[in-house]
Amino acid sequence: MRRRLTPILTALLSVLLMGCGADQAIRKGDKFYALGEYYDAATQYKKAYSQTPTKERALRGQRALKMADCYRRINQTQRAMAAYNNAVRYRQADTTAMLYLAQLQLKNGSYKEAERTFRALQDSGMRSPLVRSGLESARMAPKWKQEGSKYTVKRENLFNSRRADYSPMLFGDDYDQLLFSSTRNQAQGDDLSGITGTKNADIFWVQKDEKGRWGKVQTIDSELNTDQDEGACCLTPDEKTMYLTVCKTDPSYPRYAQIATSKRADASWGKATVLDITRDTLSTFAHPAVSPDGEWLYFVSDMPGGMGGYDLWRVQLTQAGLGALENIGAPVNTAGDEMFPTFRPNGDLYFSSNGHPGMGGLDIYIAQPMENGWTIDHPGVPLNSQGDDFGMTFEGLHNRGFFCSNRGDARGWDHIYSFEKSEVMQTVKGWVYEQEGYELPQALVYMVGNDGTNLKLSVKGDGSFTQEINPNVDYVFLGTCKGYLNHKEELRVEPVTESEEYVLQFPLASITAPVLIENIFYDFDKATLRPESTAALDQLVLLLNENPNVTIELSAHCDYRGPAAYNKALSQRRAEAVVDYLIAHGIARDRLSPVGYGKEKPKTVKKKLTEKYPFLKENDVLTEEFIKTLKDDEQQETCNQLNRRTEFVVLRTTYGLFKKD
Repeated sequence: MRRRLTPILTALLSVLLMGCGADQAIRKGDKFYALGEYYDAATQYKKAYSQTPTKERALRGQRALKMADCYRRINQTQRAMAAYNNAVRYRQADTTAMLYLAQLQLKNGSYKEAERTFRALQDSGMRSPLVRSGLESARMAPKWKQEGSKYTVKRENLFNSRRADYSPMLFGDDYDQLLFSSTRNQAQGDDLSGITGTKNADIFWVQKDEKGRWGKVQTIDSELNTDQDEGACCLTPDEKTMYLTVCKTDPSYPRYAQIATSKRADASWGKATVLDITRDTLSTFAHPAVSPDGEWLYFVSDMPGGMGGYDLWRVQLTQAGLGALENIGAPVNTAGDEMFPTFRPNGDLYFSSNGHPGMGGLDIYIAQPMENGWTIDHPGVPLNSQGDDFGMTFEGLHNRGFFCSNRGDARGWDHIYSFEKSEVMQTVKGWVYEQEGYELPQALVYMVGNDGTNLKLSVKGDGSFTQEINPNVDYVFLGTCKGYLNHKEELRVEPVTESEEYVLQFPLASITAPVLIENIFYDFDKATLRPESTAALDQLVLLLNENPNVTIELSAHCDYRGPAAYNKALSQRRAEAVVDYLIAHGIARDRLSPVGYGKEKPKTVKKKLTEKYPFLKENDVLTEEFIKTLKDDEQQETCNQLNRRTEFVVLRTTYGLFKKD
């Protein structure tokens, strides 16, 4: 009798132990879930589900729901669908679970199944806008897939690893550098994330070489990255400040993403400092994007006051700190999730959403600013897919660059793709620099067009700017910089059939230092201006007309050879000849002071000149004594030529501003 009972007792004991083990796994899973560690929670829920007897159908269905929710959050679509289907089989799936299942069916490209599920939800009386947009997605996605678009897309394996790689960000004067986030093995720290099951993300960097080829992906050797999560970054227009998403691990507290800032000193990024947008410590703040004018910080949050899920918000950036905070509202935000905002330099806002009709998962949308809001456009396939598509970055004004997607990855990991859309574009590229000197990165260029355009353009570190322009428009550009005279350029834009870039130069004359007037020629030993001097003199007339409140001293100089008195008299006559030309072309006489210095003011060498003449050093003064120390006759003649020059220096900048008493 005892022997007969032993197998029965063993079976009962086994069931009891399995039940205890399942309950323990559920408790562990719930703890991980509360902390947002969905990968670890899913592992425990799966263990509990497998240890739950099949006859306990309701309990298995409830545990399948828990498991499904975790898999959905970490983008493991196939596992999530299987778990939701189990919940349906055990009659434990409510309308919310069915909505998630329908959305996953979209993400899996199972459009007919998704349509049936959404239709069933609609018939059951569920009136969520997500059901309506989901049903439209299921109907329209096959059509969009068949139609395609002008976009071309390519997976860029040079940047990708065996883990997640996402949120690329192009930067640099020539957009030849790329930042992106990755959970690859080279990321700092040894622990695996309880959220994803991989290492926490770091920001990585890659640069093009002189031939325009991308080099190897590099770690950032500074305090920017830590063993916590750093990702989804953007830069301010001057590229001196980085905004990034950080997520710190706390074993006893839920993980909420925050936005942080990092400052760049030379080429090194400093330690990230959390940006307190509000005092809300129970909401997510992530995915920063600075508007092209640098005046607004856009970001993602689920803070109270939104339209559902994650919304796009913005906060004003001022010199005194953060200003007004606002939800950007409909039609951008929906009852679903709007995430990963980024800007094309022309002002178009790109973002990803699962609340608008799309292909499945997160789709990329384009929001163009209008007078009273935004217009929303879906760019189609192949930029969008049935997976998650997000994180755009642009190569300047061109409609090409990089984005990321988890399309085709069964593990749900993101990878970087390049994209390009061919289009006819007309642009202007300008360079602002000091005459006889280098670029002026602190300059501003005012752009006015007869179509109503009125823009203030900042220049990049190399003194350049690039701006899109429209055909059949007349533009005026005014280059300005503190301590320098203004320079104006005009441009008439005609229609073209192929993309074209116009190049403008803005050499700014210093207010505080002598400015060389190049290509002024006189007859030998005379003060008569030669005809080839006209172009340079006409430019000087234009400069004085563009700066009507300026008076100048016009000076002529000789080398040390010949009698000093004769050279001074000759240089005086030459200066007066230039002044006479300017007066004859409409410049008021009392704005001009001709002075002949002879050899009294030898030229002082500027740094820029040393690039052309390496034997000279910055601040060398080309005196007779200096020149005679040069053993090379050719070098001596070069210095004498440099001394024979015509210059001007600004005397006043208030001419005509005050009435005479």
